[in-house]
Amino acid sequence: MRHLTVLLVSTYELGRQPFGLASPAAWLRADGHSVHLLDLSRQNLDDDLVRAADLVAFFLPMHTATRLGVRALAKVRALNPHAHLCAYGLYAPVNARLLRGMGVATILGGEFESGLRSLARRLAAAEGDIAHLPQVEPEISLERQEFLVPDRAGLPPLERYARLTLPDGSTRMVGYTEASRGCKHRCRHCPIVPVYNGRFRIVGRDVVLEDIRRQVAAGARHLTFGDPDFFNGPAHAVEIVEALHREFPDVSYDVTAKVEHLLEHRELLPVLQETGCAFVTTAVESVDDRVLRMLDKGHSRADFIHVAMLMRALGLFLVPTFVPFTPWTTLEGYQELLSTIAKLELIENVPPVQLTIRLLIPAGSRLLEITHLYGVELGAFEPELLAYPWRNPDPRVDELQRRLEETVQRESKKGTGRGEIFAQIWNLAQRAAAADSAEAAIPPPLPPMAARATIPYLTEPWYC
Repeated sequence: MRHLTVLLVSTYELGRQPFGLASPAAWLRADGHSVHLLDLSRQNLDDDLVRAADLVAFFLPMHTATRLGVRALAKVRALNPHAHLCAYGLYAPVNARLLRGMGVATILGGEFESGLRSLARRLAAAEGDIAHLPQVEPEISLERQEFLVPDRAGLPPLERYARLTLPDGSTRMVGYTEASRGCKHRCRHCPIVPVYNGRFRIVGRDVVLEDIRRQVAAGARHLTFGDPDFFNGPAHAVEIVEALHREFPDVSYDVTAKVEHLLEHRELLPVLQETGCAFVTTAVESVDDRVLRMLDKGHSRADFIHVAMLMRALGLFLVPTFVPFTPWTTLEGYQELLSTIAKLELIENVPPVQLTIRLLIPAGSRLLEITHLYGVELGAFEPELLAYPWRNPDPRVDELQRRLEETVQRESKKGTGRGEIFAQIWNLAQRAAAADSAEAAIPPPLPPMAARATIPYLTEPWYC
């Protein structure tokens, strides 16, 4: 069997060094293939690497990455019409029709490493044209894998990625790993659900810890655990952070967990605090119980408030994320969201972009099960957006979202602080609600805000 030249491409992974390239690289290199890694968020497309490749595989873990990937795919196909094109990751199977129309021959979702290895072995054994070799691997595989330690050789160094800024103003180099994949919950808007459908898979403890060791050796002093929900397997999670802290007591980390799990496993929160957790990200999405039921989030407004209070009492920083603009959002509801964030003293904890996010309804979304039940008029699927367009029944809400997005982008580029941007968001929301009033309402005063330096944060905020 001959050995292939393989090019693995990432377009965007939240300012992180791409685990989605490093993990399959280990599998493919173990088979003797020559594997090149290209992160287009930090590097230019290398025409020579593209022309030399037998297999070009794009990692598509999220919406933004997929839109960027679609643009790059066309150029890759033109540069090398003889290469076999593959797309893998969460957004690959749900966009299979579009991707196949662009010449992608193989689509892999779920546990993709074994599928990529199988594909490479078939291509290496094939004779003649491999660009159009039919797919035999399942589009979605949830078979349990024996993971290998990710091989990051060839990726840009960690110093080129997002950093952690600490309360004293110092920064730390950030690594990234995963202790599990998938999720045992089925939130309607979540892109994980069409692929994993309520299941999750564990990455072996020894593999995770060795990946951490190698990144610490490369300079990492903070680790982001990219698990969709760190407490899907709470015992596994605790074992890993306790082992991390024993071996590297000066290395901090951050995790993501559902509001529901933070309450259910509240006895584990002190463990996070004691082992160096810098902050916990949680997808709150809304403070409107009706919207939370639409999204099937599994928590209520009261649960979020309870978690915020628990975390403050423990000295753990909570970083809530939101999807504030939905077909069911009202101007009053948006004002209530801002008021709740202010009252809970979370203004500095929330990246301003989170207050502009508009609900995405991609192909395969569980939201398609309910939109017709609640009067949501969807347009035809738009390939350029990779989503079904929708409009809020109150056009003032959509106009506010557009104005907020413009404001946040402008002010973020200027380096304006989160508190100042929040104040502008607050005023824009108040004016939108008062637009039909005979007299302009005076925005209520904001409560005192904590100084920015008191909140640890990553220099590239979470986006989708």
